[in-house]
Amino acid sequence: MKELNDKVKEMLNAELWWLGTNGDEPNVVPVGFKEIADDGTLIVGVLHLNTTLANLEKDNRIAVSVCGSKTMVGYQIKGTAKFVAEGKYADKWKEISSKMFSGKMSTRGVIEITPEKVINTTPGPKNNTEL
Repeated sequence: MKELNDKVKEMLNAELWWLGTNGDEPNVVPVGFKEIADDGTLIVGVLHLNTTLANLEKDNRIAVSVCGSKTMVGYQIKGTAKFVAEGKYADKWKEISSKMFSGKMSTRGVIEITPEKVINTTPGPKNNTEL
């Protein structure tokens, strides 16, 4: 697993994440139910994400993109992902989302993403370089 530095973690905590997957067709979606686990795994609460999950069944590779809308500082994390229906993070996001939606809907689990590469996407001379 690739360790995420403090600048990358700060950006991931502050901004929406965009998940990119590929199966029968490419798919990119923004996600807001997200966190960084203590071990550096990226966690995404699954509310809908049907195409994302279908794509991950065919190809477990994933890209997570994040960028500051004012600074244009950005990173792309590439890795592998799996859907997990139960456990510490799945249960946590089910509870959070159920409260948020007054019990009318909740996440059905989480996607756990193992970072393998971190790439600088900030415009400039270091663009497209691996951290």
